[in-house]
Amino acid sequence: MFTKPFRVKSNTVMKASDRRKLKADISAAFPSLSSDELTEVIPNKEELNVVKIYAHKGDTVTLYVLHKNPLFFQLEKHLYPTVYMLWRYPDALPTFRTWPPVLHKLIGGADLMLPGVVPPCSGLPDLKQGDCCAVTIVNNRAPVAVGTAAVSSAEMVSLGMKGRGVCILHTYMDHLWAFGEKCSPPVIPDPEGKQPVVNDEECEDDEQRDEEEEGNGSAEQELRQSEPLVDQTCSGVGELSLAEQEEGRKEWEKANEEGENNQDDHKSPQEDMDSLFLQCFLCALKSKVKKSELPLLTSTFLRNHMFSCCPSGKQLDIKKSSYKKLSKFLQVMQQQHSIVRVKELTKGVESIVEVDWKNPELRSFCVPEEAEVEAIPLQSGGEEMYHPPEITILYSVSARLEPLFQDAKKRKGVILQPAEVRSIVTDYVKMNDLVNENNKNYVSINPTLCDCVLEKSEYQEIESLKWEDLFSRTLGRMQQCYQMVFPGQIPIIKKGHVEPIDITVASRGSNKKVTLIKNLEVYGLDPTAVATALQHRVQARSVLQPVPGAKDKVLVQIQGNQSQQVGRLLLDHYQIPGKYIQGLDKAVKCGKKK
Repeated sequence: MFTKPFRVKSNTVMKASDRRKLKADISAAFPSLSSDELTEVIPNKEELNVVKIYAHKGDTVTLYVLHKNPLFFQLEKHLYPTVYMLWRYPDALPTFRTWPPVLHKLIGGADLMLPGVVPPCSGLPDLKQGDCCAVTIVNNRAPVAVGTAAVSSAEMVSLGMKGRGVCILHTYMDHLWAFGEKCSPPVIPDPEGKQPVVNDEECEDDEQRDEEEEGNGSAEQELRQSEPLVDQTCSGVGELSLAEQEEGRKEWEKANEEGENNQDDHKSPQEDMDSLFLQCFLCALKSKVKKSELPLLTSTFLRNHMFSCCPSGKQLDIKKSSYKKLSKFLQVMQQQHSIVRVKELTKGVESIVEVDWKNPELRSFCVPEEAEVEAIPLQSGGEEMYHPPEITILYSVSARLEPLFQDAKKRKGVILQPAEVRSIVTDYVKMNDLVNENNKNYVSINPTLCDCVLEKSEYQEIESLKWEDLFSRTLGRMQQCYQMVFPGQIPIIKKGHVEPIDITVASRGSNKKVTLIKNLEVYGLDPTAVATALQHRVQARSVLQPVPGAKDKVLVQIQGNQSQQVGRLLLDHYQIPGKYIQGLDKAVKCGKKK
């Protein structure tokens, strides 16, 4: 978790009341600590700092720092000790022993695999899945890593000590350790720490001492015969022979490789989203983007290419990844993977200007069959077929209308279709017997309807309304929303009115006319493709410009009054409904020939 640098958000001195609460939390989390030890860990009169940090994956972590050394870190309301704290109190957590070479893997970000565990003769510690535990190396009780049990102790045994054992959160020599004084682990003798392998001279010395204690000249042979019994007593969980040690190391290395290959099964949702973004990125470059399309707007690349490569049942959401922004993701693809080159062509508008098609990572990527099947067919000209989105007008319940929708259990902010609104209003009127007895085309106004649909000036004047008037007033006092459904994508719901494509004609120097087209991105249109199509149609120069005050939006500017050609392109070629195009009425109409 701390294998990469983190960002410090705040650093404050802990208050006395918070100190007492922290003591209680530590006592509950680590019951093996006595009251005196607890006072030594969190002294009453020494300065204790609370440091809030952002880990590289976006997690918010709270550190408790004493004498410049972080003693505890809190993640998702769980309290974990650091190696600095465990070096003072090594028995605060149940521990797993492992070989010294494994430590280098743990520092690199790997989890502890069960074949790398050296269980003691007393057996594994009694743990449940998710319990906090520490990792030590053979012959030294000073913990070098902190994590959580991947499975319970009983499951570890039932699995034959295969698979993942401890999910590592913090290790010696990671960036959390570097936040402190960067001291090395102390040497704390291990009661079960006899060297697993002893040389011949040590064997002879041990045998000679045993021989003198027994006072029997033939004791050497008896002791040699009894040595296998010692190994047998521990049943492979105590002192290991050289062959067993090498076999254990090989099993650990093999399991570690398998664990890294199957790491996707244990990824966090954020890591899953990062992997999904990388997969869709490579898939889009390999199966969708052509060299002739470059430079390609980054927003268009995401919307038209990456979204279409997303597997069914999943949805790309940059906010749920560790990157948070598309520009940051592409920056990583440029700097760390060297796959693309991104350039800011104009202020606030970034484009992919170059792709390294020979990049090993890109070349070795295999496009999923699902992406190949769902690929949008191409037109003869090589341009992807465009399908206009299906737009549905919706309405959101406002605070003023909440009493009217209360019986239907629709609270403020609930989004409804117009038919649902009419149905709920009709049910309310009938349930409260508000239909006018003399004329069923009218609805009597009760206090609730009066507050919801009438203006203050109308309170004393209007006693009834026509059904259609009641429906229109109700919809008029609700917040309008709209839903867009692009082919093969998840529906998108946004508040407010849908922005139409705006076509305007402006004057430039020397009374020259230019045509401006905005809001193409709202309808999934690529401004670059539209500009290119217009150039071919009218044989005039076009440029892309950023829309002032609108991020990730650009407008197309083309020479001359081309509003009529733009209208034909949008209506006939892209099949955008006329009600979503603004400025068609200002198009220059061709006069009749005389």
